[in-house]
Amino acid sequence: MNGSEASKRNLEGHSAIVTGASRGIGAATAIMLAAQGADVAIAARDMQCLDRVKKQIEASSVRCFASSVDVFRPEELERFVQAVGENLYPADILINNAGIYKTESIAEHSLESWRSLMDTNLTSAMWASKLVLSDMMKRGWGRIVNISSISGKMGEAYGAAYSASKFGMVGLTQSLALETARLGITVNAVCPGWVETDMSLTQLNDEEWCKLNEIPREESVEIARLSVPQQRFIQPEEVAALVCFLVSEQARSITGQAINICGGLTLH
Repeated sequence: MNGSEASKRNLEGHSAIVTGASRGIGAATAIMLAAQGADVAIAARDMQCLDRVKKQIEASSVRCFASSVDVFRPEELERFVQAVGENLYPADILINNAGIYKTESIAEHSLESWRSLMDTNLTSAMWASKLVLSDMMKRGWGRIVNISSISGKMGEAYGAAYSASKFGMVGLTQSLALETARLGITVNAVCPGWVETDMSLTQLNDEEWCKLNEIPREESVEIARLSVPQQRFIQPEEVAALVCFLVSEQARSITGQAINICGGLTLH
């Protein structure tokens, strides 16, 4: 390894957890953290996709622990975090990325689907953070990054549960950042706009979403692209690069922030 390569591996000696890591932003982030030298534990429901990501991570000559986890179930998260400590070492980097989206008007919203989305997107982030905090405090160093959304800063029609959960992630980020500010731990949120992922494309091609928003299904992807001032979708690797900066030592003075990465889609 030459000097320039070594300088890029600034996360050696660290152990990172990434939830929702089987594809999209989660997979890109896990792979990039590994490229910077971190051992990485990845969790998602789809073990087949996780195995593909695991192979890419191990190409960076770091250790990887992968496990099928439904973050909707707190007991599964707890077993996973414990297993990370046993198979790697206690995590000092946590990326709360797992999330789902559901199109539903408030007038027709079921309590069951509301609770399912809130538990998956928000409660899981709180619970995972709680599970890793004690070891971070002992070490006197830790990084937590919550993947929120620009929908966590501006309400989204027919996506109230998703938007509320992402607003909640920003509030969780701020509160936890204040609680840990003097403990060597930073907590930040990243708020992407339209990212070219399976979840975004599924949303844009969903018949109910298009109908409620009065958008022709065959034009929805192009309309979304043109709604962005840069007139392009963000790539998962761009979000991953921002996450990796926030967990680096160079970002030690950044905490409690919710940083947009949206091509100018919102300026708030």
